Amino acid sequence: MGEGRTYEIRTYGCQMNVHDSERVAGLLEDAGYVKVSEGSTPDLVVFNTCAVRENAADRLYGNLGHLLPTKKAHKGMQIAVGGCLAQMERQKITDRAPWVDVVYGTHNIGALPKLLERAREREQAQVEFEETLTTFPSLLPARRQSAYSAWVSISVGCNNTCTFCIVPSLRGKEKDRRPGDILDEIGALVDDGVIEVTLLGQNVNSYGAEFGDKLAFSKLLKACGEIDGLERVRFTSPHPRDFTDDVIEAMRDTPNVMPSLHMPLQSGSDTVLKAMRRAYRRDRYLAILDNVRTHIPHAAITTDIIVGFPGETAEDFAQTLDLVSQARFSSAFTFQYSIREGTPAATMPDQVPRDVVQERYDRLAALVGQIAEEENIKQDGTVVEVLVAEGEGRKDAATHRLSGRARDNRLVHFAPAGTTPRPGDIVTTTVTRGAPHYLVADGAPLSVRRTRAGDAWEARQFAAQAATVPQDAAVPVLLGMPTLRG
Repeated sequence: MGEGRTYEIRTYGCQMNVHDSERVAGLLEDAGYVKVSEGSTPDLVVFNTCAVRENAADRLYGNLGHLLPTKKAHKGMQIAVGGCLAQMERQKITDRAPWVDVVYGTHNIGALPKLLERAREREQAQVEFEETLTTFPSLLPARRQSAYSAWVSISVGCNNTCTFCIVPSLRGKEKDRRPGDILDEIGALVDDGVIEVTLLGQNVNSYGAEFGDKLAFSKLLKACGEIDGLERVRFTSPHPRDFTDDVIEAMRDTPNVMPSLHMPLQSGSDTVLKAMRRAYRRDRYLAILDNVRTHIPHAAITTDIIVGFPGETAEDFAQTLDLVSQARFSSAFTFQYSIREGTPAATMPDQVPRDVVQERYDRLAALVGQIAEEENIKQDGTVVEVLVAEGEGRKDAATHRLSGRARDNRLVHFAPAGTTPRPGDIVTTTVTRGAPHYLVADGAPLSVRRTRAGDAWEARQFAAQAATVPQDAAVPVLLGMPTLRG
């Protein structure tokens, strides 16, 4: 269907969207499309949208407007819009931007190639949605962004009713994959060279609710520990209401489950948590953190926090600051509350003035940064195992460093000091300095372990290079000395 047409995907939002974009890329390439080369104008642009933030729609329509002159100048170019905002806006998108060719929802990603072809044949926009999931996204082909690390979806949708969140109405009720299917996918990824997987779900630790097994998630973590060649397992995001002791024990007892935990807080005030319908209170949240640190002393814990939820008082906000001070997060994603049409919170009284929200946000961000820096400084002199990554260090070229993630998921910028690790290889090094958002290791690495993942990355680079070489040109031979990348 693609007939050699080129494509570009622009992804916004959460890790689930990033993973969905990998599926979209796989679908398009199966249909004959090819990824556009850098600097070229694609024949197809796909927007994979997010609806969480208040300005999401304005940003989408602004981007579509900027793309219109390019489309007019590029004969046959198509534009498709999918994701959560598409599920919410539906026909409004082609009403406001009639130059869009395809709009599809979160439940029918697999229909995209067919819709693009139909739009070309009929020369009119195609808008199609399903109210329930038609094909589990993990059954679709994928073009993985990374050769060494992969997202693995274990469920889609959400059964929670948080008053600020639009996601359940756009993603639907939770649907769980069978454990055997998940493990088969992970096994296939490992066979391809992947050594790290992140298990994905809107509420990952409620996994198993659909088929009636409350211990399903901890069992899944333990089963991941039995997969030869799988070195790192992470998961996101759990819900404090469903975070049980068996999960903590599985994290502790399964060597390849990493000592990192992202545990959304949202607010430190019981009053606000009740208004949010979060189904836990501050004491319960802190007790979970204490239990995790008792069993996994070196765990790095991160969180999400919303500032300025309707009705939040100065005292409510003070309780959030107090909880953050007690919790000692290694980092936190902080957000200013924004109204999302269609959520209960959108019509709640006592909306907090924007200037008050901004002032509280600035105070919270400063405290989070201070604590993160203090916690990272404590890492000085520790030995860390870094999975070398591609694209994690924006300043690596200028600083002559490489970057990657430690086992606890802290970002580490390290000096290769004459070594040549590839993305996917494991470097053991000593932390020399902690900063608010990362660690620095400027001494020579203690060791560099070349991995199957590094081999897979190198093979992918070779394949990409070979694809751009004319058929009559000599193909270079790789000698295992890859170029260092920032």
